[in-house]
Amino acid sequence: MEKKKVNMVAVITMCFIFAMISFVTNMAAPFGNIWQVKYSNAGMLGNLMNFAAYLFMGIPAGKMLVKVGYKKTTLIALAVGLVGVFVQWLSSKVGGGSLVIYLLGAFICGFCVCMLNTVVNPMLNILGGGGNRGNQFIQIGGTLNSLSGTLTPFLVGVLIGTVTDKTSMSDVAPLLFIAMGVFAVAFVIISFVKIPEPAQERKSVKYEASPWKFRHCVLGIVAIFFYVGIEIGIPSQLNFFLSDPNGKGAFAAGTLGAAAIGGAIAAMYWLLMMVGRLCSSLISGKVSTRTQLVTLSSVAILLIFLGIVLPKDIMVSMPGYVAGQGFVMHSVPVTALLFVLCGLCTSVMWGAIFNLSVEGLGKYTEQASGIFMMMVVGGGIMPLLQDVIAKNVSYMASYWLVIAMLAYILFYAVWGSKNVNKDIPVD
Repeated sequence: MEKKKVNMVAVITMCFIFAMISFVTNMAAPFGNIWQVKYSNAGMLGNLMNFAAYLFMGIPAGKMLVKVGYKKTTLIALAVGLVGVFVQWLSSKVGGGSLVIYLLGAFICGFCVCMLNTVVNPMLNILGGGGNRGNQFIQIGGTLNSLSGTLTPFLVGVLIGTVTDKTSMSDVAPLLFIAMGVFAVAFVIISFVKIPEPAQERKSVKYEASPWKFRHCVLGIVAIFFYVGIEIGIPSQLNFFLSDPNGKGAFAAGTLGAAAIGGAIAAMYWLLMMVGRLCSSLISGKVSTRTQLVTLSSVAILLIFLGIVLPKDIMVSMPGYVAGQGFVMHSVPVTALLFVLCGLCTSVMWGAIFNLSVEGLGKYTEQASGIFMMMVVGGGIMPLLQDVIAKNVSYMASYWLVIAMLAYILFYAVWGSKNVNKDIPVD
């Protein structure tokens, strides 16, 4: 009975951390709308810096798990996150706003979320006992992650309304102060929470091989790289498409509250991710992880394809928030609806890919988790590449890159996720 109580406390703690990851990560794209007015190519730079940190911190974070354990790694991450958000706030205090200082803050926050991700994914999988149950626990945490992701762009949109050349980081200072407060409170709470330390228990274990020896793990690492690019790229470019102040997107130049509308509709994507993860957490005990990934990656490809080819003048009504008016229905291209619906599909992909990739790894799980976090840099590289395509060709053309990445994930679900290296000792 005592063991069950401790495990539930650990599960709740990990789910809370999952929510914080999304809160910090999802500030980058809407903040990009602020910097893009002053620097035309700066829209995705904050996002790039945030995810670039994974490339440097992924493997060290995995080693940190083995050396100091899950709890100490979490506390270090929270302290780093507090510093990162503080530096972002400082960017508004230098002259008219310093892009360099903001990008430094985003980079520091990237170290934080990398370490938190390295902790939360294997821990939830371990608490669930691996397999479908482990995926179920990850999806439960992912539900809170998506809820946080839904609120972040919405709050930024409410705070800044319409982006002008006078809009600055000082306009979103309340959100940054909230973030710093959350980090501080979380540090205190987790200091008193007992977290299982499976990696510490294996300190004396001999490692004959590495995660790189498992084909399904290696292919899963590539899948994670593409998946994070998909998850960030779909709503980020949708936000830019709806918020474009130059009339190259969904609305005419100077449309009142376009930034708020874009933020609110992009937030619906994260809301549907929350719904999808909640549904997955309810069925994952019975429906296999592989079946879910095959089905939803196929549906996502169809939705993106339709969003690209359907005319932009086919309109639908979706909710959006305009400063001074509150929630009102806005007429937007049907493309926006189709891309938002992809949130239901991408909702299960992170947990499913991670779950399938570490299945059967045993003592190599922590090392694999660090490598996976390094590959989350895909969330900075692929959306930036998509943004380059959007600016030089068109917003819709950039989504062909998303289809290509989804096709790889479908391939991984059907064939690449099978463990063919069961002869390697993992105990």
